[in-house]
Amino acid sequence: MKSITINGSQRESVGKKATKALRNAGQVPCVLYGGDQPVHFSAPELAFSKLVYTPNAHTVVIALENGTSYNAVMQDIQFHPVTDRILHIDFYKLYEDKEITMEIPVHVIGTSKGVLNGGVLQRNQRKLRIKAIPANLPDFIEVDITPLKIGSKLYITELENSNYEFLHPDNTVVCQVRRSRASIAEFEEELEEELEEGAEGAEGAAEGAEKPAEGQE
Repeated sequence: MKSITINGSQRESVGKKATKALRNAGQVPCVLYGGDQPVHFSAPELAFSKLVYTPNAHTVVIALENGTSYNAVMQDIQFHPVTDRILHIDFYKLYEDKEITMEIPVHVIGTSKGVLNGGVLQRNQRKLRIKAIPANLPDFIEVDITPLKIGSKLYITELENSNYEFLHPDNTVVCQVRRSRASIAEFEEELEEELEEGAEGAEGAAEGAEKPAEGQE
């Protein structure tokens, strides 16, 4: 998985006044968990743009001014309810031999047979939650929809991979091809026509059976 480097400064003071001063200076207060002690640090808000405002998943290298660096993943983020500015971010330290849980984006490839026949692709899951060691974390999970016909569903069990474990029930639908509203209306019209033709044919046969043959009256 691709990694983003965040250059930050370790915080000596973690009180409310110090935190407010950091935010007023355009800094984001952060905490790194997972070690012996939490590491409090701050970094410019702009430094998080490629990490936060993207559909992609990344790991993070936190590089502090004192020369210390940590491999981590973003665990939680808080935004201001009005301005949407970043207020606080929690990170979790990565270990090479310890599994981590992350949400990974789903990339759809191929052209569904059902879509070509007038169906509509519905993406039920745009991200999937997995568990893996850091070295096996994928940038995305590729899903080939080519075989899907109208009415077909692709379940998460069809995406099993030896490098990571999905944290979803086996009956989770990742995507499916549904009949479009236009095609449903067209199908119903055709069905009504067939039923009407069948009814007319049945009536004609019944009338023919009731009409006496010549010379029998």
